[in-house]
Amino acid sequence: FSDVLALPIFKQEDSSLPQENETKHPPFQYVMCAATSPAVKLYDETLTYLNQGQSYEIRMLDNRKAGDIPEINGKLVKSIIRVVFHDRRLQYTEHQQLEGWKWNRPGDRLLDLDIPMSVGVIDIKTNPSQLNAVEFLWDPTKCTSAFIQVHCISTEFTPRKHGGEKGVPFRIQVDTFKQTENGEYTDHLHSASCQIKVFKPKGADRKQKTDREKMEKRTAHEKEKYQPSYDTTVLTECSPWPDTPTTFVNNSPTPAPTFTSAQHNTYSVPDSNSSSPNHQGDGTSQGSGDLHPSATIQETQQWLLKHRFSTYTRLFSNFSGADLLKLTREDLVQICGPADGIRLYNALKSRSVRPRLTIYVCQEPLRSIQLERQDAGNGDSSNGAIYVYHAIYLEEMAASEVTRKLALAFNIPLHQINQVYRQGPTGIHILVSDQMVQNFQDESCFLFTTIKAENGEGFHIILK
Repeated sequence: FSDVLALPIFKQEDSSLPQENETKHPPFQYVMCAATSPAVKLYDETLTYLNQGQSYEIRMLDNRKAGDIPEINGKLVKSIIRVVFHDRRLQYTEHQQLEGWKWNRPGDRLLDLDIPMSVGVIDIKTNPSQLNAVEFLWDPTKCTSAFIQVHCISTEFTPRKHGGEKGVPFRIQVDTFKQTENGEYTDHLHSASCQIKVFKPKGADRKQKTDREKMEKRTAHEKEKYQPSYDTTVLTECSPWPDTPTTFVNNSPTPAPTFTSAQHNTYSVPDSNSSSPNHQGDGTSQGSGDLHPSATIQETQQWLLKHRFSTYTRLFSNFSGADLLKLTREDLVQICGPADGIRLYNALKSRSVRPRLTIYVCQEPLRSIQLERQDAGNGDSSNGAIYVYHAIYLEEMAASEVTRKLALAFNIPLHQINQVYRQGPTGIHILVSDQMVQNFQDESCFLFTTIKAENGEGFHIILK
């Protein structure tokens, strides 16, 4: 084996390695003033324990060599600090996880900047729709420290199990950008992150002490397998967070995908405003429910948003329709988890949920669409007419669902419908209630007409 190592080719490759390492020199370094855990294996990533709500300093250090990135000399750079999930499965469901946390902790943020303690940070911004991120400008040539406070604790995202809870790890990530020619800070320079766990106040100190005591009980040989505890945590280089650096301009409730900003308005497109189980009632091209193999990346992103998969737009940001359709059911379950994976698979295969009740409704002859039937034998037109019925598919057996689907099917403003009645014996008008809808026979047929409300505002619908 030693003879093999002496071959010239190995000597040449070995001598070139230090040169490659020398060329890779990060322009910045971020150091968090919190001790690393001593109970981490030698070659594993460091783990740092933080107390909930406590301020921790992150020193923003200029690590450039002479002549590196001269275009930022005398200029400010922008950094975005985020607290994100370490586990990949939780990253896929980040939006749902954060929305659940927001629901349980109204008015709170996952991450804050302690402004009075921070040094050298300028133009600090937080966005109400980005509770886990803060951004600011800073001058690399000056002493800069950002003091952060993490308010979420690791056990808040862990399902309760018998025998206690084990908190999930988070990551603190810093992404830094320089200014472009048009004045926007979108040109990525450097990213680094570290792994953390967050405990209730004083909990991190207790956990650190417990780990230290455990390590003291180990033999010298066992201790060699573990890293020493360092007083500070150096964030290690990583890929930039897959999000547009201008998220604070966009007020959408979910992380913005990387396609053009013109598509941001698709977040507000509801997908439940359809009277058919295949969601075909809105008349848009995405409403058909089908994703075509020829769909571009932009169209695929729109389809995901339209079908309530906005959480995964970032994950599938480079997928065309053909790419997404090639994924198997097992692939999607592994990527998105069982619930969303199966839902996405069914949506891709256009598997709609069977409605609980179907009724057919037509407007009365004076306002219905009439198609004249031609006599094939002599060409004379017939006096008969075909009344066109609309199929109303009800996913909920409720009177409000009937009203909403009628409004959609016949293009009636929902707010103008006061009441829906059913014409009963001797022409009486019976208010359509949830109980009445639950007793409709499947595939019942109705004619309907509208009458002005007594107060002159809106109208009533009468089913006959």
